[in-house]
Amino acid sequence: MKISNDSAVPVYTIAGAEARPLPEWLVRRRKRSLKQDAAFAQRVELLQDFEFEEASQCVRVSEDGEWVMSTGTYKPQIHVHNLSQLALSFERHTNTINETFQLLSSDWTKSIHLQTDRFVELHTAGGLHYRTRIPRYGRDLVYDRHSAEALIPAVGVNAGGSGEVYRLNLEVGRFMKSYEIDVGGDDMATTGAGSLQGGINAGSVNTASIAEDSHNLLAFGTSLGTVEFWDPRSRNRAGILSAPTDAFEGRSEISALQFHRSGLELATGNSSGLVHLYDLRSPVPILKKDQGYGYAIKNIVYLNSSASTRAQTAEPKILTSDKRIIKIWDARDGKHWTSVEPAVDLNHVEWCKDTGMLLTANEGKQQHAFFIPQLGPAPKWCAFLDNIVEEMAEDPNDPNAFNKNSGGDVYDNFKFLTMEQLRQLNLDHLIGTTSLLRPYMHGYFVAQKLYEEARLISNPDLWQEQRQKSIAEKVAKERESRIRGNKKATVKVNRKLAEKIMEREEKAERRRAKRVLEKGGDDDMLDADTEPAPAVGEVEDDKPKGVLSDPRFARLFQDEDFEVDEASHEFNAINPSTNASTRLPKGLTAVEQEELDSAQESSDDGSSDDDGQERAQRPAKKAAPVDNTRISTSSYKKSGHNKRPPGPQMVVSSSARRAEPTRDRTFGSRMSKLKERRPANKSTTTVVGEREITFAPERKGKQSETQAQRHDRRKDKDRRSASNNAFRGM
Repeated sequence: MKISNDSAVPVYTIAGAEARPLPEWLVRRRKRSLKQDAAFAQRVELLQDFEFEEASQCVRVSEDGEWVMSTGTYKPQIHVHNLSQLALSFERHTNTINETFQLLSSDWTKSIHLQTDRFVELHTAGGLHYRTRIPRYGRDLVYDRHSAEALIPAVGVNAGGSGEVYRLNLEVGRFMKSYEIDVGGDDMATTGAGSLQGGINAGSVNTASIAEDSHNLLAFGTSLGTVEFWDPRSRNRAGILSAPTDAFEGRSEISALQFHRSGLELATGNSSGLVHLYDLRSPVPILKKDQGYGYAIKNIVYLNSSASTRAQTAEPKILTSDKRIIKIWDARDGKHWTSVEPAVDLNHVEWCKDTGMLLTANEGKQQHAFFIPQLGPAPKWCAFLDNIVEEMAEDPNDPNAFNKNSGGDVYDNFKFLTMEQLRQLNLDHLIGTTSLLRPYMHGYFVAQKLYEEARLISNPDLWQEQRQKSIAEKVAKERESRIRGNKKATVKVNRKLAEKIMEREEKAERRRAKRVLEKGGDDDMLDADTEPAPAVGEVEDDKPKGVLSDPRFARLFQDEDFEVDEASHEFNAINPSTNASTRLPKGLTAVEQEELDSAQESSDDGSSDDDGQERAQRPAKKAAPVDNTRISTSSYKKSGHNKRPPGPQMVVSSSARRAEPTRDRTFGSRMSKLKERRPANKSTTTVVGEREITFAPERKGKQSETQAQRHDRRKDKDRRSASNNAFRGM
């Protein structure tokens, strides 16, 4: 099995994949070489010997759906397949090639065949029952069940200059008076008794159709492009329909006819590949469809279901075919639905009613069999195709693929419901009272449209349930995302930077998910509220791209030239917190600073010049950590900052006194002594460590007395300065 087309409606080729005949010796050699091929061993062989030596002409399925009869050549023969056994039942040879045939009974036992040598043969289960000859070559063969007459449209005109449709009455066993159809003369223009009865340009009645399910009106298509309607009860002409004229090719011949089941609609196909739909109450076509290749239309089939309930829910479709392609389209607007284009020319197409199976008679050695799941189920004699198609379906949620993993079992526009589900939808009162519920096993098949309406009526808040379901799915997804493994960034260089960016993006995603859950799951409304409107000409993406997924920064994590050197001076200057050697020392609290100062002062006061030996015997004090961030005095002098510029100078003086031999341990005692020692002529604050700044202007080349009296505090290295200003002694 393989898909014949790539449209939305798949068509599976069941038989006839290799339509071109191959030499017999090549086939045997190829079969020997394919014994070990798994695809060849698992192929689907639908019908045994569903083929002819050269080509097939016509194929029909019996009304009971158990038999298939087909005719072909060469030598001219008839094949009958038993569908329950999927095998060829028998074959029967004829004298000449079969033009077309009809099954007269519900099975294969009675049939009538139109041969190309003007003979009409009647076949039964025992073989050829009777054969008779008609005056001129026949073009088509239909059977009128109401009057038990075989109608045979023929080529040429009679003595009165009219075309004929021969009537072979099978009840009385003789020919009745023919239907006389206006087909023109020998030259397509001359009419009357003077015209010839045969010739290469003689008019003909090409096809016929009968409205069996309604008014039983007869329709005959002619070579003039007209359709004549005849009433079989009165055997008189009821009307004539003139097909529209083509602007380029003129009037085309009618090559195919088909009545709708209602009897009010007629489909005609002409030799130019155009299909027209007519309402019998109007001579103007209601729809025109072009087959596309310009070949004569061979078959028109209304794909109507025999079940009335299914016909009400299914969309009306029409199958039209020429020798190149089979098209199925909507009968309401002519919209294309699907198509099949085999590798060989087609002669006839047969539809297995109420199924999705199509059988063809074609010019290849093998006859074709196509299966369309969306058109209908597989026939009961090959029901296994449904399971095969289900496994081959590309979309597992496609309801037309007969997948049982979807939300419900949808079967050709029907939904299977159990008794409990019917009670929930309040449809249990329809059981036994209407044909809308079709019992099957432990439940019922309900029309899909009826099911949708009943579900909306029984549960009007269905949209709210769907919203709650979507919110629950997002919450579950967020819960799963909380348990995360250690994601490793798949990068070549700058791995630490990539991991840092990934961690930052995960945190941002968690915050966003939290906001979505707080808003009730409406992430679209959240994005609309938080995100700014895009500028003019700016393209707004569906999802913002991160640094790792942005192609502009791809080389940052792949190219070694962009690797970050964390030991470089530039990296340490930009990221001082990442280097332990350049970190600033931790600041001390006021209590720790006071204890440290008191310990240093007590050690300074207790020492003298006479105790040099004791100082030498003491263990060396641990050096204080050097602060590399401060500017040294020597480097400051070398840079020329020690020179004083001319003009007024800024002098910084401190209100703190020189350290006494003994110091108080508490802040209160220190504050009380500061108040006692405060001079009367100077106003200082009581805040410890506060400084007063005075500006003393001076002249050039002359030092002030205040500057002359100042001494160099840098010499008092053993004394503690009250100020923490590092630049004071420079």
